[in-house]
Amino acid sequence: MALQPTTSRTSLPPGPRLPPTIQAALMLKFGPRFVAACRQRYGSTFTLRVASMGTLVYLTDPGDIKTVFSGDPRIYHAGEANSMLKGLLGDTSVLVIDDDVHRDRRRLMLAPFARDAVARQVPVIAEIAADNIAGWPVGVTFPVAPKMSEITLEVILRTVIGASDPARLAALREVMPRVLSVGPWATLAITNPKLMRRRPWHKVRDAIAEADRLLYAEIADRRADPDLAHRTDALAMLIQAGDSGAAAVPDIAAGAAPMSDRELRDQLMTLLVAGHDTTATGLSWALERLTRNPAILTRAVRAARDGDDDYLDAVVKETLRIRPVVFDVGRVLKEPVELAGHLLPAGVMVIPGMVLVHASDAIYPQADRFDPDRMVGATLSPSTYLPFGGGNRRCLGATFATVEFRVVLAEILRRVELATTDKPAERRRLKHVIFVPHRGAQVRVRARSAVAEGPAHQAPSCPVGGTSS
Repeated sequence: MALQPTTSRTSLPPGPRLPPTIQAALMLKFGPRFVAACRQRYGSTFTLRVASMGTLVYLTDPGDIKTVFSGDPRIYHAGEANSMLKGLLGDTSVLVIDDDVHRDRRRLMLAPFARDAVARQVPVIAEIAADNIAGWPVGVTFPVAPKMSEITLEVILRTVIGASDPARLAALREVMPRVLSVGPWATLAITNPKLMRRRPWHKVRDAIAEADRLLYAEIADRRADPDLAHRTDALAMLIQAGDSGAAAVPDIAAGAAPMSDRELRDQLMTLLVAGHDTTATGLSWALERLTRNPAILTRAVRAARDGDDDYLDAVVKETLRIRPVVFDVGRVLKEPVELAGHLLPAGVMVIPGMVLVHASDAIYPQADRFDPDRMVGATLSPSTYLPFGGGNRRCLGATFATVEFRVVLAEILRRVELATTDKPAERRRLKHVIFVPHRGAQVRVRARSAVAEGPAHQAPSCPVGGTSS
């Protein structure tokens, strides 16, 4: 719990005294193990000093986490914590802005991710998944992560951006993986955009420029579409947001200023980055966990065939608990704040320790056990279950991502028979800010299943639920 300030002297919790470059290397190579070791040695709150990120104070007490998520957004800046992404997302992205600007932008972006809007996209998501699964090899072990990425990218291109022109859709399919799957070398240019002027980073610059050209073309087409008011894609709804579209688009406050082309581009890029690899990785982890738990896999297959969305939702929730996709979420303090018995100085980044909280036996008994039953009918606290962040920055696409996760998983389990394995669990490898299976989630399809085509998916129930927007 936050305490009333008793001193004017700021202080930091204990933490390792290793140089910031060494701590950065440990975070990149051994993220979960490194923070778990710090938790064990220094207690529930500890300080890290990480090169390129600064001073980080990890919080694992649910009371402290609640204080951060419910804190004044003028003091707790999440956009500033994500500022390293500006080179890719743009400086008007909902992920990198704060204060009233963020509040107003987020309000404009809520409508496409409301429950009814998401429900309208379920048939398209199922169709995209089914088409992809039809091409999976039988009897051959293969990494399923690339297939998941293909599915989630196609979902975003068709339901969020609304791309329909065949040539442009093909161009977007080609360029977006080059933009979104950047390695450590390219990441340097994203965090420091001036580097893109130099030859080693020209490929990064050119890929982003080509993606921008295609996104601006989609924006222009949508603005000119005489049937704009009847379209269901997120881009069409965002264009209508503001004075002229308030009546046509529910949940958008009248009087809000419409977004410019640049602002629309930045939000589309944000949705691509935040909603592509994250959902694909969650699906990959679900298959990695299910194939190592035969009884749970059998039950999940039965649920998929019977339309038991409650159990499938439990599989989704438990996957995101035991294998959180996003490493952690942060807030930069704009003034001193008292947390966990310390008056933390301004400029420090406080981090609700998602990985540590989700792995706590005190909160989740036998936390290292994959057990969807613990999620069936469970009431989850936003300070102990936080795969989508929390507070006013909770991922605005959480409902869309959770429904997409469940629908795609159901299509997989209905259409193919997955072989189980007794191989060791795949390690978590940090890729940018997400944890991916280090071998790409290897699976083997034993056979295809006969599927009775029809309305297999109901409208989404109210699901729960990486970077905070």
